[in-house]
Amino acid sequence: MLLTSQLWNHSSHEPCQPEHPRHEESGGRAGTKMSDGNNGRGLRPDGGTARLVLLIAALSACVSAPGEPQARATQRVQPTTSTFPIKPVANPPKPYQALAVDQRETPPPALVSVVRNLGQSFNGKVGIAVRRIGSDWTVAWNGNLLFPQQSVSKLWVSMTVLDAVDRGKFRLSDTTTITRKDLTLFHQPSAGLVGSSGWTTSYSDLMRRAMMNSDNTANDTLLRSVGGPEAVRSYLARRFIKDVRFGPGERLLQATAAGLEWRQDYSIGRNFYAARARLPIEARKRALDNYLASPPDGAAPSAIVHALAKLKEGDMLSPASSQLLMSIMSEAKTGPQRIKGGVPAGWRYMHKTGTGQVLGARSTGYNDVGIMTAPDGTSYAVAVMIGSTTEPIPARWELMQAVAKAVAANHEKR
Repeated sequence: MLLTSQLWNHSSHEPCQPEHPRHEESGGRAGTKMSDGNNGRGLRPDGGTARLVLLIAALSACVSAPGEPQARATQRVQPTTSTFPIKPVANPPKPYQALAVDQRETPPPALVSVVRNLGQSFNGKVGIAVRRIGSDWTVAWNGNLLFPQQSVSKLWVSMTVLDAVDRGKFRLSDTTTITRKDLTLFHQPSAGLVGSSGWTTSYSDLMRRAMMNSDNTANDTLLRSVGGPEAVRSYLARRFIKDVRFGPGERLLQATAAGLEWRQDYSIGRNFYAARARLPIEARKRALDNYLASPPDGAAPSAIVHALAKLKEGDMLSPASSQLLMSIMSEAKTGPQRIKGGVPAGWRYMHKTGTGQVLGARSTGYNDVGIMTAPDGTSYAVAVMIGSTTEPIPARWELMQAVAKAVAANHEKR
């Protein structure tokens, strides 16, 4: 029993083996009798026989002992892998099916009717989508068609930057220097700050300028710093956002839509406008038609409200980054008479607008997307995207405001 106990204790460190008896002399040989020191009291087993007896006892103890120690030893063996460790993401995306939604709800019939009537009666190609956040219904008109986003796409750039912040790859407090070779076109208030030696500012400042004032140069600088268009496309794919394209950047996008090849001197003053005006009208029309037929920055209204809902639910960014972006969106200075103009008192609205090029009487890419929040905390993601129209600006405002009013009116009826 003593030997069995010794083997049990030993087996927790290595495989069961018989220990040599403490009383065995190191000089003993197998097959040699004990010395005559027995004084006639009979023969003791020789060394070989003793070892055989002990070996049998030890093996018997190994077989009969419980298997737990061996199981422990087996558990300690860890599988090897040739892959590198993956850094945890601050906010791993959830599959769409795993989102917490109330599938018992259905869209309000009155809202469905209003959205359909607004879409049908508007003179132009328009897409409308409304999604109640926390539910699984979306009311839409042309919700799955691709419309040019224009500056709505700045939203995805800021999300990509903040995602990089969440993963420890980017710091908003870092600074960058913008020079004249970085300037873009159209709306770029920051261009006035870029002198002969450039202008240095933080990425945090650039994000606010891009999202609040729709500054094209601020946005292009963010885009370049975070890895370019491919970084944005990769981010959208990782977040399961489909039917949202991201174009080649402001300069190439606008030049192609106008029928031009980009030159950096177009960023100075009104050089771009002058070069565009020199093109034959048919060339401009052909280029704009091609852009609208398959916009490289196209997005479906239903996809946009889905992404906005995920942002509000915290499934696009970490909680801190989500809150930061939404607070910036709530301070947007652009488009006060678009959807925001129809949001009732007591409601809150955060958003991003977009405005495309104009050719003759035709305006393109006139958009507003955002989140309306009722006094009781219920939120709705809303997108109104006018791909092409000859309607004047007040008529476009009226359409967008009507959508906001319909959302609020149907919420009050619940």
